[in-house]
Amino acid sequence: MSLTVFAAVLGAALLHAVWNALVKGSADKALGMTAMISGIGLYGAAMIPFVPLPDPAAWPYILGSVGLHLGYQYFLVSAYRVGDLTQVYPIARGTAPLLVTGVSVAVLGVDLSRMEVLAVAVIAAGIASLALVRRRDGLRNGKASAFALITGLFIAAYSLVDGVGARAAGNAMSFWAWSALIDAAVFVLLAAMLMPRLVRRLRGVWWLVLGGGAASFASYAIVIWAFTQAPIALVAALRETSIVFALLIGVGLLKERLDLAKVVSTAVTLLGAALMRLAR
Repeated sequence: MSLTVFAAVLGAALLHAVWNALVKGSADKALGMTAMISGIGLYGAAMIPFVPLPDPAAWPYILGSVGLHLGYQYFLVSAYRVGDLTQVYPIARGTAPLLVTGVSVAVLGVDLSRMEVLAVAVIAAGIASLALVRRRDGLRNGKASAFALITGLFIAAYSLVDGVGARAAGNAMSFWAWSALIDAAVFVLLAAMLMPRLVRRLRGVWWLVLGGGAASFASYAIVIWAFTQAPIALVAALRETSIVFALLIGVGLLKERLDLAKVVSTAVTLLGAALMRLAR
């Protein structure tokens, strides 16, 4: 992975943690997620005139991506309703890199060096260990953990589909613009049918539509591009260093608890990122 891709994905990780914190910090998690996704759709629509149409071979991946993102969004909101950012985030994000790496090597035939595999494992271990810290705090929340684990499965699935689909599209931004627009349109339509009052409240959170939408759209746009520049497994794992930023936001702004064990877990995650940069 080149230094340019490495730095770009770290920037995406920061943006990813920001929008997760915005949703978690919202009084109404469903409204926060709907606002953020609406913003993604607006930015996707704005980008479409400036990118070519995706190659026809990419459309099954685009539609598959939309379905997987909808599942991810539903379970993420469900998890944040009942659990802390520093509990939900580590479980959801820690499982995905291992799953993506396993499928990439076993099914897609991706050749990773031992150092790269070790880096992915260390990042995943650092992230997942934060969830264990929460249980030792005596704040076990089985329901939040279950929702977070399912969210992690969706993350792994859409990462693989998006990585392959972006390459098939011939243009990473074309793939993302259309995926973002369709995903947002379907999500808001379902919200309007099931929770019409919620959709009418979007005007009152226009700042989250524009700000949260921008952070999320830009974050994943970078990741989609990186999927076409480096192995999907490495990009997916490096993006999960966003847990470091999420921890800082959770403690500094959301007033969640910090202890030595969490600091150690964060250090392990950063060690994994350093190993990845040194690989090959």
